[in-house]
Amino acid sequence: MDALRALADAEPTPFWLADPAAPEPAAALTGRVTCDLAVVGGGYTGLWTALRAKERDPSRDVVLVEADVAGGAASGRNGGFCAASLTHGLGNGLARWPGEIATLERLGRDNLDGIEATLSRYGIDAEFERAGELDVATEDWQLAELAELAEQASRAGRHLEVLDADAVRAEVASPTYRGAIWDRDGVALVHPAKLAWGLRHACLTAGVRIYERTPVRAIEEESGSLRLRTPYGSVTAGRVALGTGGFPAPLRRMRHFIAPVYDYALVTEPLTGAQLASVGWKSRTGVGDAGNQFHYYRLTADNRILWGGYDAIYHFGGAVRAELERRPATFAVLAEHFFTTFPQLADVRFSHAWGGVIDTCSRFCAFYGTAHGGRLAYAAGYTGLGVGATRFGADVMLDLLSGEETERTRLGMVRSKPVPFPPEPLRYGVVQLTRWSLARADRHEGRRNLWLRTLDAFGVGFDS
Repeated sequence: MDALRALADAEPTPFWLADPAAPEPAAALTGRVTCDLAVVGGGYTGLWTALRAKERDPSRDVVLVEADVAGGAASGRNGGFCAASLTHGLGNGLARWPGEIATLERLGRDNLDGIEATLSRYGIDAEFERAGELDVATEDWQLAELAELAEQASRAGRHLEVLDADAVRAEVASPTYRGAIWDRDGVALVHPAKLAWGLRHACLTAGVRIYERTPVRAIEEESGSLRLRTPYGSVTAGRVALGTGGFPAPLRRMRHFIAPVYDYALVTEPLTGAQLASVGWKSRTGVGDAGNQFHYYRLTADNRILWGGYDAIYHFGGAVRAELERRPATFAVLAEHFFTTFPQLADVRFSHAWGGVIDTCSRFCAFYGTAHGGRLAYAAGYTGLGVGATRFGADVMLDLLSGEETERTRLGMVRSKPVPFPPEPLRYGVVQLTRWSLARADRHEGRRNLWLRTLDAFGVGFDS
């Protein structure tokens, strides 16, 4: 099938958020309320923070405010890869914090186990499958990098299984595969929106007050507390946790570290039995390819294929607007790449096509901090791998707000900050030059040009 005709009937909305299980939105905040802890943001970061705060102290009065609806932004639009890694992959963690990588790996695995246990404890049906992930090579030059990563993992106490072309194609049948490494249990697959909605329900059951369609316009100090101003009221709290992701934070200092980047995805119609058999995929593992501009893909519970990634689009000035969620040029490229990867599915059509904002930072994994004399904490910069890491970020924020030193707050990853992005118009130029350089590296057997090597030298590593 022609790639463009396969897109002809695609709904321009996120597949996950169209699920009929979506809850009715909560009312907006009106008037003035007070609480012990105010959480700003109803994505994974905010929801985990509110829930973990109540688990630590059920008597704590917690209010969560969300500008739109809980799970409506990145948390309901992503690919549903819930990884144990807290550092956007082992390679990134080793490059930045080699001395504490064993601790980071252990904490990440504990965090993923904690997510699985939480879903069981609260009866959250997020379609959780601990199916692992294949990192596949589609070019010969990528094989050496994957083998090196497997060796590094072994030294760090992890096992990544190395597969040759025949072995990986026996798992997922694509003529493009040259080999792979397989992390069999370090990644789970979830229904992203159902995870957010389940956490929302657990928060409400625990006594968290949630106000949706309530953006925070400003944060002000007030008699030893912080006051959050909203369109129809305000929240006064002793402590505040910010989880605003790629959207402009009410704490201006955060904006220097975040570049809102649009990521795009497609979902097919459900595969027939014959179509699924032609691909194999009996393990239902998630898949990502090893290019700098990479794709990620997985099966849904009803045997559709979600196919996303490759293009990462930054708009001048960090623009975030609803119309930017639809980018036909990117959808067309993704569709063409899909049929190159799975030519046996030439008659499959796409049912949904959408985009969403990722909170990208220069070190590719979350950063943390405090403001207002330690009364406010923040976590951001997950760069597309926050489905699992946001729970860890919630615990870091609660540790920071408690004022007590913990194993988490002693981490170099927690105590350090990424390199800030330059102001516009330099920021836009830097991002575009980097995207061009990454695409060039993929065309030249991974060789990084002077610009990318310079970024590497300053600890500004970009993979996509």
